[in-house]
Formats: sequence, C-alpha cells, structure tokens
Amino acid sequence: MDIGIISMRYAKALLAYAREHKAERVVYKELKALSQSFETHPALKKTLDNPVLPAEVKLKLLCSAVSDTCDVSEQYKRFMQLVLKERRENFLQFMCMTYIGLYRKLRHIGVGKLITAVPVDDDTRERIKTAAAERLHARMELQTAVDPSIEGGFIFDINGYRLDASIATQLKKVKQQYIDKNRRIV
Repeated sequence: MDIGIISMRYAKALLAYAREHKAERVVYKELKALSQSFETHPALKKTLDNPVLPAEVKLKLLCSAVSDTCDVSEQYKRFMQLVLKERRENFLQFMCMTYIGLYRKLRHIGVGKLITAVPVDDDTRERIKTAAAERLHARMELQTAVDPSIEGGFIFDINGYRLDASIATQLKKVKQQYIDKNRRIV
C-alpha cells in the first residue's frame, strides 16, 4: 500500500474523531509539536521503528515528545494507541504532516516563512502577518528564521510562492548581468 494513502486515511479519521469531540485544535497543536520533534530529533523515528520496544514504551515516548509532563489529550493518546496497535508507527510522521495540512485547509490557515539577516521585532512580524492575511483572506501562521548569509533584505515564502528581496540574490543577479555583458564584448 502507498504511504500517502495510509497517512491520508489515518489523518482523515483522526480529524473526524477530533471534530466529533471538538478537540481538533488541541490535536493540531499536539501533532505540530510531534512533527517538530521528528524534525529536531531524527533518532525518534528510528526508536519508533524498533520492533523490540513494547507499545507502552513507544506511547510514553510519543507523549513526552509532545509535552514534557506527558499531559496530552485523550484523542491524541487513543490515536497513538491505534497506530501502535496496527503497527503503523513508521508512517506516523506522514500522518502528522497530512493532518496538519487537512486542518489548515479546513480552517483556512495560510503558512508563511520569513527569513531575514537579523531578528525581526514583534511589531514588524505582526504587520507582515496581518498584511498577508488580508491578501489571502485567511488566518496566517508566520514562522521567522534568521540567516546571516542573505546579507540583508528578506525572503518570504507563502503558500508555495517565494518573494526573494535579499541582498545576496540581488548581488548574484548583478554579477550574472556583468558576466553576460562582458561575454558579448569579447
């Protein structure tokens, strides 16, 4: 069976179950935290794939990956028990990403990422978030990152589109134009 089909089925089932219990927002936050744990700790996936570990240990690990106190919602806990019972833990990261995508689509949430050379203050961050929300007619989740290699300006990714107004990119363009112009002269 295809990974996409499995993760989509489980994510849709979890979303329906969470909506039935009016806990889809809580589950969304928990799965975002779990997805972040998968990204920051690659050993988590390897540990979950270990067939020697019992399901109880894996469940505690999945709960602690979301919350330090293992204080998670009943819907999250029951879903993880189902995943572990059916031996689908190797698809769990894809299930998280699929659920997050479904929830964002359901709630009309746009996702943006702002990359700057220096940290951005909260006022600027909120203005960008508000302006993007008005353009998209959706609520916005804005992630910020600092990358000194862009030398100045910003790079703004939103729903698959990129606005690159960085100094590094502009310098590359000028350099390429200069090289192209000099090739024609020789």
